[in-house]
Amino acid sequence: MLHLERKFKLIFQHLLRNLSLVHLMPRNTYTASLADRHILYQEAVQNPSFEVDMIRRMYRKYHKNDPYSLKEDFCGTFLLCRKWIEKNKNHSAIGVDLDKKTLRWGEIHNREPMKPEQKKRLTLSCANVLDVSHPKVDVVVAFNFSYWILQKQNELLSYFKNALRSLQKNGLLLLDAYGGPEAEREQEEERKCDGFKYVWEQSYFYPITREMGCKIHFRFKDKTELRNAYVYRWRLWTPPEISSLLYQAGFKAVDWYLEGTDHQTDEGNGIFRKSKRGTNADTWIAYIAASK
Repeated sequence: MLHLERKFKLIFQHLLRNLSLVHLMPRNTYTASLADRHILYQEAVQNPSFEVDMIRRMYRKYHKNDPYSLKEDFCGTFLLCRKWIEKNKNHSAIGVDLDKKTLRWGEIHNREPMKPEQKKRLTLSCANVLDVSHPKVDVVVAFNFSYWILQKQNELLSYFKNALRSLQKNGLLLLDAYGGPEAEREQEEERKCDGFKYVWEQSYFYPITREMGCKIHFRFKDKTELRNAYVYRWRLWTPPEISSLLYQAGFKAVDWYLEGTDHQTDEGNGIFRKSKRGTNADTWIAYIAASK
């Protein structure tokens, strides 16, 4: 029995080494057949170090103390949870997602590299975000517009109510959102990354229901392409709808922080300022802070 356990342990360690080799492959050798979509997504889309610092700064705007416990809904590979825990020895995180395969990928690539003491402060739940509200935390986040998968008002209201239940007294829910005329157009945008190109496609938009379809593709130097790496069917929620549902859920205050514009590049400058009305723009992006 011990011999078999040791054998399976060695096989698992070998798999981990092979996965690490894929992860560390030179970026100029990325191809559609070898590239890992989750690695590409983490490199092209996510910025967890920025988000960890932003969460801490945002919480301090409303409270004198620092936040220590975090719940990431729709966490996917839970990279943000990992970076949150690594930031401070007193930080703990809960990651919630329905996708078993994606959580398993995160266990191998994001949980395994963590120190044993850090792993103890990470809790993963393969469950519906509507069903997980304990233990209570200082901050709940749902980033990368993930909550837009909830397309009906009663569904989003239920989610916001559960997020409220998940928070400690004086807790904070943080969301993001985007909009503007460009958000409603069927189009494709390409951005260069290190060793590949990230492609964002808005494939359809229905103005009456505000249903929209979005896709992520990756293109490589050898002319191969990883199409439909991620496919989303969302509702493009408007700021009044989101704010109204948050208040209906029981949040005491809802604040919007819109990103400013770099006037030399005409792109976002990464600085988010509180705004009551916003400014007219082809595209805007914002963080939303809802206080318990």
